[in-house]
Amino acid sequence: MKSDIRVCANWETAHDRPVYALGDRCPECDGPTENSAPAPFSPEDPYGEYRRRARRRRSE
Repeated sequence: MKSDIRVCANWETAHDRPVYALGDRCPECDGPTENSAPAPFSPEDPYGEYRRRARRRRSE
């Protein structure tokens, strides 16, 4: 499912808060926007264990 609401891809560096838009460009900085919906979650994800293990290694 794709959301129509998009967030500025550069909001962490260009803005104090997330800037949401419906178009492909940010209305404040004219930067690109990306889908604001989270990735789908499935409890039966066969690769979830490996992704979590890699994330833990990366944060250490």
